[in-house]
Amino acid sequence: MVEWRTSEGLVPYEMALAEMEARATAIAEGRAEELVWLLEHPPLYTAGTSARAEDLLDARFPVFEARRGGQYTYHGPGQRVAYVMLDVGRRGRDVRAFVEALEAWIIGALAAFNVTGEVRPGRVGVWVPRPDKPPLPDGSPREDKIAAIGIRLRKWVSFHGISINVEPDLGHFSGIVPCGISGHGVTSLVDLGLPVTMADLDLALRTSFAAVFEEGPAALREAEGKAAD
Repeated sequence: MVEWRTSEGLVPYEMALAEMEARATAIAEGRAEELVWLLEHPPLYTAGTSARAEDLLDARFPVFEARRGGQYTYHGPGQRVAYVMLDVGRRGRDVRAFVEALEAWIIGALAAFNVTGEVRPGRVGVWVPRPDKPPLPDGSPREDKIAAIGIRLRKWVSFHGISINVEPDLGHFSGIVPCGISGHGVTSLVDLGLPVTMADLDLALRTSFAAVFEEGPAALREAEGKAAD
């Protein structure tokens, strides 16, 4: 059984980090169930283990050492953060496959709103093609990032997780080079013209999670087909 928890209001980052670490330890010791925790943070930047100092352009918000994989990212109101405390040891002990499952989870949730999320080699997260915007200076098509991924494992239990932009202030991302990737932009569901609420996304996340982590790829493809219809 996976417990789902949704927090109202803005959860301080330090509180969330302490809760995640305690829960991951309890799961590893068999004292607690797996947990998916949905929340929002106040405006802040987090630095992953690969963060480069030059990618912090304007520390206008508090900066936290996240101790997760990845580089700099932004969290704030209007962004759904989903922290995943899952037993990766029981789920195959394959970190690459686990990250791919997180990507598929996001892509499946976005498909519920007819948004085509894609992954790119060498670029962490989920991206949305933007043919409506001018191409990059080198002529390559413009793509905007809509979701970020960053995890840490302790005794084969994951914590940290994913974030999806519903309606954050996209200007807040300009204080960093998001995930160390320059040139491309950042978008959100509302920025794409979709009046999606946090509750709408939460429902899509639960449906997609079941398809990816509990029912398998065939169920995910079926769910995406229904969303496209």
